[in-house]
Amino acid sequence: MHVAIAGNIGAGKTTLTKLLAKHYKWEAQLEDVVDNPYLDDFYNQMERWSFNLQVYFLNSRFRQVAQIRESGKDIIQDRTIYEDAHIFAPNLHAMGLMTNRDFENYSSLFELMEGFVQGPDLLIYLRSSISNLVAQIHKRGRDYENSISIDYLSRLNERYEAWIHGYNKGKLLIIDVDNLDFVDKPEDLGLILNKIDAEINGLF
Repeated sequence: MHVAIAGNIGAGKTTLTKLLAKHYKWEAQLEDVVDNPYLDDFYNQMERWSFNLQVYFLNSRFRQVAQIRESGKDIIQDRTIYEDAHIFAPNLHAMGLMTNRDFENYSSLFELMEGFVQGPDLLIYLRSSISNLVAQIHKRGRDYENSISIDYLSRLNERYEAWIHGYNKGKLLIIDVDNLDFVDKPEDLGLILNKIDAEINGLF
């Protein structure tokens, strides 16, 4: 089984991925943030590094999906290949931070890859307000995220909502995380687990 967690920067994807992996004894596939050679450069000079960063993520995510399908294991994935292509890259292009030429090249590459990719059996979307995202980003204190603007997060949120509204790759579970503390409140995590159990039982 392939479960994936989607959501904006700071929504709690990685934390929930780890908690669910532990609970269900699934293997966690985390986003390649630590080893990403472009992230620091990108946040300092978005226009120059946007294409490089997005191609790196696309490559990394495509490799992940291929490994997930080959492994035959139950895997939970932190962010999907679709988010890069439907949210992050188009947003950079719309903001004038990725050229038309680079965006067309990127989109063509994604379309080619998409023919070899299956959607996850269950997609969990973490919906969050901007104020909650900002609070979470500040709380975790990653240096390269200090320069992320409210405008940037708002644009991403709008794209996430549009993408989720038309999502048709498989089962979808939407969780509003604004009033949930699934790290420190076991009852909040319990609520999420109950919802996931109901979806998983519906898969079989």
